[in-house]
Amino acid sequence: MISNTSKFVAEMFGTMVLVLMGCGSAVIAGADGTTGVGLLGISFAFGLSVVAMAYAIGHISGCHINPAISVAMVAAGRMKMNEAAIYIVAQIVGAILGAGILYLIFTNHPGAEMKEWALGSNGWGEGYLDAYNMTAAFVAEFIFTFIFLMVILGSTSTKNINGGFAGLAIGLALVLIHIVGIKITGVSVNPARSIGPAIFAQGAALSQLWLFVAAPVLGGIAAAFTYNLLIERPERA
Repeated sequence: MISNTSKFVAEMFGTMVLVLMGCGSAVIAGADGTTGVGLLGISFAFGLSVVAMAYAIGHISGCHINPAISVAMVAAGRMKMNEAAIYIVAQIVGAILGAGILYLIFTNHPGAEMKEWALGSNGWGEGYLDAYNMTAAFVAEFIFTFIFLMVILGSTSTKNINGGFAGLAIGLALVLIHIVGIKITGVSVNPARSIGPAIFAQGAALSQLWLFVAAPVLGGIAAAFTYNLLIERPERA
């Protein structure tokens, strides 16, 4: 039996890697496709982080590394609330650690400047990427998380004969979501991923954080009920 301590450490480590590598790809490797990895590279950095962690810690904790996933698993009846609470605390701690490491590296670069929405923070409105408004940001985060959780619930179902490829499917789904959504909000679909950088960036990133907690959690819950009620309905006796 796997202990809660092992699950806590696994979720903390996995979320730390996701934030460090995903946000780090934007901050360090660069969003400019001419001199850096570009938006496609950033998209793959987030997705590949999930793939790598799925096979590294999936057998320990299931590799949620995302509070929206843990809440959705409770809503889907696949997890108990007390266990989800342990996961969520671990994920937030891991995200803060990942953002802290990124902050330490970035601020020790010549000419480093902590601008608005620094460290790959999520946001919306004037001054943020393509300046989509709050409505667009909320709808995008809700729908993208809904899609993400539908992939997760389906690929991890005990009825899925291709379950061994779940980590790959989930990671590629995250890549796809980032390709479409980066210009809108930077893509969260993960409250912990937003909390970590926002704590260090402060300003607008912190004041807008509520959306990147509420929309992904609501989108995840909606996916859980949709999947259970309309797709993989419990078999009747």
